[in-house]
Amino acid sequence: MAYRTFAAIDIGSYELAIKIFEISSKNGIKVIDHIMHRIELGTDSYYTGKISSERIDELCRRLSEFTNVMESYKVDDYKAYGTSAIRETKNSVILLDQLRTRTGIKIEVLSNSEQRFLDYKSVASKGQAFQDIIGKSTAFIDIGGGSIQLSLFDRESLVTTQNMRPGVLRMREELTSISHRSYQLEDLVEEMLCDRFESFMKMFVGDKKIQNVILIDDYVSRVLQKSAFKSDKKGYIEAKDFIALVDSLKARKSREIAEALKISEENIQLLHLSALMLKYMLNELDAQLLWVPGVSICDGMAYEYAEKNKLFSDTDKFVVHDFEQDILACARDINRRYSGIERRTNEREELSLAIFDHMKKQCGLSKRDRLLLQLAAILSECGRYISLSNVGMSAYNIIMATEIIGLSHLEREIVANIVKYITERFEYNEILGRVTTLDREAYLKIAKLTAILRLAEGIDISHKGKCDKIKLANKGENMVITVETNADMTLELGFFSRCGAFFEEVFNIKPVLKQKNSDL
Repeated sequence: MAYRTFAAIDIGSYELAIKIFEISSKNGIKVIDHIMHRIELGTDSYYTGKISSERIDELCRRLSEFTNVMESYKVDDYKAYGTSAIRETKNSVILLDQLRTRTGIKIEVLSNSEQRFLDYKSVASKGQAFQDIIGKSTAFIDIGGGSIQLSLFDRESLVTTQNMRPGVLRMREELTSISHRSYQLEDLVEEMLCDRFESFMKMFVGDKKIQNVILIDDYVSRVLQKSAFKSDKKGYIEAKDFIALVDSLKARKSREIAEALKISEENIQLLHLSALMLKYMLNELDAQLLWVPGVSICDGMAYEYAEKNKLFSDTDKFVVHDFEQDILACARDINRRYSGIERRTNEREELSLAIFDHMKKQCGLSKRDRLLLQLAAILSECGRYISLSNVGMSAYNIIMATEIIGLSHLEREIVANIVKYITERFEYNEILGRVTTLDREAYLKIAKLTAILRLAEGIDISHKGKCDKIKLANKGENMVITVETNADMTLELGFFSRCGAFFEEVFNIKPVLKQKNSDL
């Protein structure tokens, strides 16, 4: 097939959107239609926990219209995602079933980390422009309806990402309960943000100089993409010029602003709040350049679809970013934050991946499972920050409380359990017996990856870096692990059978450890 037509549907906090894309290796990802409809689902779900029947009826009508749009374009495939408004609805399972029954559209609900990762991919779809800007120290600000995602890049690597409330819609609803004058609005916005943002600055920015800011939102971005500034490069604005624009709007009425910026008057309030939030963060970061790529989560969905279906080519139409390295970089940042000893986690990572690669044909695990194992190895030390005697459970709690962008909630729970059971006794019924998103497939995955990581731990139990080289070979019912080293392996050889017992139980292969002197 020369090209594919793909539809991306975003059910957001205050807007419903569909983008139709034509994707080909020759022309890249091209938008051929974009339809939006304002519907404030978040107003209901954030404060009542449920979406009203009136808004459900309206949502169904619009989704049915989207079905007709997809049929008219004869799309090859589609994806429909719900974000925070549906995620925070108490009866989301019932709601999603009702929407599918009435419209025929299957909607998947994204966790916050999945949602923000798609936003991130939407910017990455800009190819070389994205790679160029993150080559310098850059902050990525993603202002959503319920919360803000703050990410930091340094030398093309994602260093950290944090979620912070409130978002623009949630802030508007909270401010309606406060009696205030219009001239007080900017101070109130700053006061609502400063507590969390100051903590972010102290913990993650420190003395670093942030040069660039990338913005994704639904209001400021659209204005800046139109004609608010004259610039040699569309979407690039000096931070000081943006701040001056926001200040110039203070004394103007909503109607005047709407006419000047060519937007609907009903959007002015959310635009103003989003602009004030961004102004405060730009000032605190002391950034010089603001880049507004003018993309949405729908662009990220198209990028992910092209990526998964191998529609990328070697041409300059696609500059493929290594997202796995970003996920790993975030995990390494968490390990450093909790004072993990990097040398030890690196050794554990190398050994566990060597075992995984040797076993991959017979263990029924995928490339994605390899990433989960790698993350578990990197994070295996973080629990020591809380307790030296209860490392596993402490690490589990840290991982479950920390978003890792690019992982689903299920994947994060798998990683947390693997790390927990490196040191804790494996409970065969506990995982499935408590409230959890884990199913039997995930349970088996946890068992297999835990067995591999325990075995890696047994090869260098003293954490002295004794292994110069490792070789694995299957001999009958045994897996022989030969370690080349001149170090004293008495401790490892003595405890190895204990560390390998669970591996033998899971894979029905007995691991055997042997030492070979490096100079032989």
